[in-house]
Amino acid sequence: MIGGPLKKKVMVAMSGGVDSSLAALLLKEAGYVVTGVTMCLGVRQEGDRASCCGGDAIEDAKRVCGQLEIPHFVFDFAHLMETWVINKFTAEYLKGRTPNPCVDCNRYLKFGSLLEKARNLGFDYLATGHYAKIAHTGGAWRLLRPEDKNKDQTYFLYPIKKSDLSRILFPLGNLSKADVRAQAKKAGLHVAQKTESQDICFVTTGNYRQFFEERNLSADAGDIVDDAGKILGRHQGIISYTIGQRSGLGISAKAPLYVLRFDAVKNQVIVGKKEDLSSSGLIATDLNILSDRFPEELEAKIRYRKKPARCRVTREGEKLKVIFKEAQESITPGQAVVFYAGDEVLGGGVIEEVIRHFPPEKESRIPPEGGFSGPTAAG
Repeated sequence: MIGGPLKKKVMVAMSGGVDSSLAALLLKEAGYVVTGVTMCLGVRQEGDRASCCGGDAIEDAKRVCGQLEIPHFVFDFAHLMETWVINKFTAEYLKGRTPNPCVDCNRYLKFGSLLEKARNLGFDYLATGHYAKIAHTGGAWRLLRPEDKNKDQTYFLYPIKKSDLSRILFPLGNLSKADVRAQAKKAGLHVAQKTESQDICFVTTGNYRQFFEERNLSADAGDIVDDAGKILGRHQGIISYTIGQRSGLGISAKAPLYVLRFDAVKNQVIVGKKEDLSSSGLIATDLNILSDRFPEELEAKIRYRKKPARCRVTREGEKLKVIFKEAQESITPGQAVVFYAGDEVLGGGVIEEVIRHFPPEKESRIPPEGGFSGPTAAG
């Protein structure tokens, strides 16, 4: 069920895909006064035409709104996309880090500027087609994982401010992807079978090196070295590699070698054995905490498709130190780490540093009783 009094005004962020289209339909059927909006992000594809993260995004969203008999508007967010997402993406990559632009798009655009715009225009809520839930339980608003765990998008949503949860609706939280397509087809929405985009929307060719070259940004070749600093080969720019990568290194060795990390100052790619990818923990910064207290049974995800892993979290000033019960592979600076207690999202941050060696067992165990105090909730 979608909560909230009838006749409340809701702005629906519509990308032209099936998820946001059905979200708009469900909200209208629930009695909300719905308006669809599409963010024009200025992404270029097919010549000089703005694709807005999909060649026909505006047209598809407008057509759906016509079917639903609701207003549709287009907001120009191209400058914000460039400033808050793309510029950060390129700067982080050139530092040897691997940013997550989808997290930043949610942080700064959808649940930052667009939510503020919705408020200023008199809307009661902002809704999207994300697979997630928001619930008011125990006297607090909480961000929760959806019913369809295979489509869980909460990893990308942790930057939402705690104080904003009450103004956001996720109508698809109780549906599976199959349910969404079936309902969209039954309603006659032309986007019912539209395929999903899997790539970063502004890297339209899928080639990071080409993307940087088009922006006149340097991605100089350099040395591939082992942990001892021995030169093993040459790389074509650190932006072309990812931590954990094995193929495409152009190195002849007795045993397979994997990318372990980058040294942007020396412009080096450091490689080693597969076991060298395992790390005991991490340091997280740029935090957004949604819960006042972390429970004793805490889990964390270090990548979107990675299963949550049990860990212990302690505060170190404005940072969090995370120690995992079992070693984790390919922890990547710049990526998000998101904390969970069951289905509840406790918050998250950006991986700043990798802790490569396990501390003594007594330091790494999750406390058997009593838990430990987490950071103060933000927002």
